[in-house]
Amino acid sequence: MYYKADIGIFGGSGFYDMGSDYRNVDIDSKYGKPSGPVSLYSINGKTVAFMPRHGKGHVLAPSEINYRANVDIMAKLGVKAILSPNCVGSFRADYKPGDFVVTDQYINFTSGRKDTYVESPNIKHVSSADPYDADLRAFALEEGRALGLNVHDGGTTVVINGPRFSTRAESKMFAWMGGDLVNMTQYPECYLCQEKGIPVVNVALVTDYDAGLDEEPGIKPVTEEQVAAILDEKTKDMKALMLRMIERIGRK
Repeated sequence: MYYKADIGIFGGSGFYDMGSDYRNVDIDSKYGKPSGPVSLYSINGKTVAFMPRHGKGHVLAPSEINYRANVDIMAKLGVKAILSPNCVGSFRADYKPGDFVVTDQYINFTSGRKDTYVESPNIKHVSSADPYDADLRAFALEEGRALGLNVHDGGTTVVINGPRFSTRAESKMFAWMGGDLVNMTQYPECYLCQEKGIPVVNVALVTDYDAGLDEEPGIKPVTEEQVAAILDEKTKDMKALMLRMIERIGRK
């Protein structure tokens, strides 16, 4: 392939670019149409491939995203790491809206998504016991704290189909199962990166308390307006953290 990149980023809700100086390139995938073209940036001496996973202007619902095509294109570009920021709801009072979480586990509650590159007769099994790269997680924690952000080390994300938010009963069940957060896109994106052999890290921005917290009856269920308000306030911090991560990766 003519184009190459060092680092890939999948932008989440409200996070649609890394700046105004970029080159858009259309790259084909045998797995179908991706979320959109890839924007190539030159940042700190590295080529960064950026793709908003929901498409420009958030036109794709979580279950409509072609995760296989998106990750396949990053692999074709030869990226050595993928940064996967997103927004999440929280089941924990201490994981507050506006906080960041460098997650370490997920529980998949999605259905109907094409979630593997493995096809007969070439069957293989990939461990996902520890889905996120330890070094990238350490970088995210260190750089986030250097920026003065409230960053939590570790969290289990329950991944649901969306686009609807949870019922109170579902939210309670997810927390009882060991979930700390809820999101709609981390699976199969993270696992597909593993199948391609690309280290990946998830930095999650807490935007809400999902359907509320039993121990805090005054906390209301999430609304789209509440999520948008946190995104407006905190997306600049997420971009700043991604820039520090880009600078850190590959540095001895």
